[in-house]
Amino acid sequence: MKKDTSTEDKIREAARQVFLAKGFDGCTSREIANAAGENVALVNYYFRSKSQLFKIIFEAAMDDFILSMVQVFGSDKTLEEKMRIFIEHEYAFLEKHPELPSFILNEMNREEGCTMDHQKYFLKVAETGIFEECFKAQEEGRMRSISLSSIPLLIMSNCHYPVMAKNMLMQLHGMTSTEYDENLNLHKKLVSDMLVNFLFPQSN
Repeated sequence: MKKDTSTEDKIREAARQVFLAKGFDGCTSREIANAAGENVALVNYYFRSKSQLFKIIFEAAMDDFILSMVQVFGSDKTLEEKMRIFIEHEYAFLEKHPELPSFILNEMNREEGCTMDHQKYFLKVAETGIFEECFKAQEEGRMRSISLSSIPLLIMSNCHYPVMAKNMLMQLHGMTSTEYDENLNLHKKLVSDMLVNFLFPQSN
């Protein structure tokens, strides 16, 4: 039997939506097949198992997650500009894929969660030269001398948390979804200013 790429793509997209909505443990191969309008036998034929299909979806999500970093860090902008652009891109990406941060964290925290090829993603970012650029800026006193591992934590906690906690914060502040999104757009500018001013105190 010759594989039909359109059927394969349809199953993959259906699986992506089901996995993002329910996680690995929350769904079955039959649910994925039903969402794709196909039968379970075809899902197994194209992807062998739910685990194999999940691995493909998970890695695709991670690739999308890393892509925005590589695009910004590899540009010829200043470090300050890269930080502001990256935060802008991060919010735009999260607006398009608000389910991804929770999905990735939840699946990596599962007892038998999907593991990530850290080295592959690290090399993609390292190849942009961003680490050398930061070390040089720290040596020259242009950038605050902190561990570079702290920077992703600063970015993720200020960019990802408001998206992941949207429903809770809407209830807490009595906001509609539209009001929250408008407030988040203002928050984005505060985050950008705060992180740039902290990391590059000499530029203030």
